[in-house]
Amino acid sequence: MEKWLYVMIIKKGKSYNKVTKAVITRHVENLKKLDAEGKIELCGPFKGYPGVAGMVIFKTNSYEEAEALCKLEPLVAEGYATYTLASLQVADKDNNYLL
Repeated sequence: MEKWLYVMIIKKGKSYNKVTKAVITRHVENLKKLDAEGKIELCGPFKGYPGVAGMVIFKTNSYEEAEALCKLEPLVAEGYATYTLASLQVADKDNNYLL
């Protein structure tokens, strides 16, 4: 059975330097909610990667569901960041690393 995850790369927008603690709090609360719902595999900020704030790897049933979550991300919805979303086919021991 194919297993897919969806990788959101959060890219800093022109106004990213105006992000406040309140914005970050809304961002973290959103992550907590999604994690509690079982929709996040992994997330975190990048360090030393210019123009990129971080990533979220979603465990959703479809690309469309993951994209809807991307659009609700406070950093994106409030105009501080943009995103790219990619589908990642999981290669692991359960599927012999896609061999």
